[in-house]
Amino acid sequence: MVLIKEISPSYGFIVGNVLGRPYAAPIFMFCMEVGIVYSRRSQWDIMVKRGITLFLLGILVNVFEFFLPYYVCGTLLGSWDIFPIAGGLLLFCVDILAFAGLSFILMGILKKFELSNKKLIVIALLMSIIGSLLRGTDLGIPVLNLIFGNFIGTAGGFTAFPLFNWFIFPIAGYIWGQYFIRAKDKGEFFEFWYILLILSILYFIISTNHWGGVLSDDVHLYYFLNTLDAVFCIINAHAVIGLCYFIMKYLPDAVIKAFSILSSNINRIYIAQWLFIPLAVIFISYLFKDLVLTDLVSSIIAIAMLLLSTVCAIYYKKLRTKQ
Repeated sequence: MVLIKEISPSYGFIVGNVLGRPYAAPIFMFCMEVGIVYSRRSQWDIMVKRGITLFLLGILVNVFEFFLPYYVCGTLLGSWDIFPIAGGLLLFCVDILAFAGLSFILMGILKKFELSNKKLIVIALLMSIIGSLLRGTDLGIPVLNLIFGNFIGTAGGFTAFPLFNWFIFPIAGYIWGQYFIRAKDKGEFFEFWYILLILSILYFIISTNHWGGVLSDDVHLYYFLNTLDAVFCIINAHAVIGLCYFIMKYLPDAVIKAFSILSSNINRIYIAQWLFIPLAVIFISYLFKDLVLTDLVSSIIAIAMLLLSTVCAIYYKKLRTKQ
């Protein structure tokens, strides 16, 4: 098997606990609804249909992420326990695409009733508080934990992004986008981004060290984050977008175009990567049994997976366009 003990603790913490947590899903979910403000296809029924599609895509990703590696790993390495599928229950594991699907469905329903922003904020806060209070709930039956895991953070390891805990991010992004699109001076809109960035980083550090926060080694404190954590993740999202806006002024057009390509293909890249990453781990273990995954080797593999997933996503998009 491939040895991973050479990966330094600092590398694992920065990539996994920092970049992979407050600087990943919260910002993605926030920006997801900012895009709705700019979209011409934001009618409530279209959002509901898109939500159903995303939810089904989430199940497809589970096939790539769990089931396919399970059979390949068992057949190739004779190790059926490296990618356990929990008796088939992981087919319905609640990951970010499943959340995105439910979020679009709920947003579509709320848009149909034309609720004010104040009412949307109240709904999001109430859902977040309820999700905070119910996180870790064990209903005693794996199937029930799986079903309700779509909405609250249940026990059993089948849920990453329950709707009640995370819906506050799409709502925040949706309202933020309404102000941003009307802002005449974008620079002024982001005037205090650096102060907010420092403030949010300090909160992440203090909360993690004293009562367990989104950077904690307990992954459920992130996946089932509480309302206060969510609020500071939203502050951080605004700050990070402000930082990107500031940096963008100094980037060449080619770099901006590259990021635009990544952005416009983000769902396809996400789906493709969960086909390639598990299979890459298996084949590397099979072909290079003595390989040690150092920080450098891990980074090279990660970049290769991103490039491969991006190429496949772009090719698939062109193929669909021709059809």
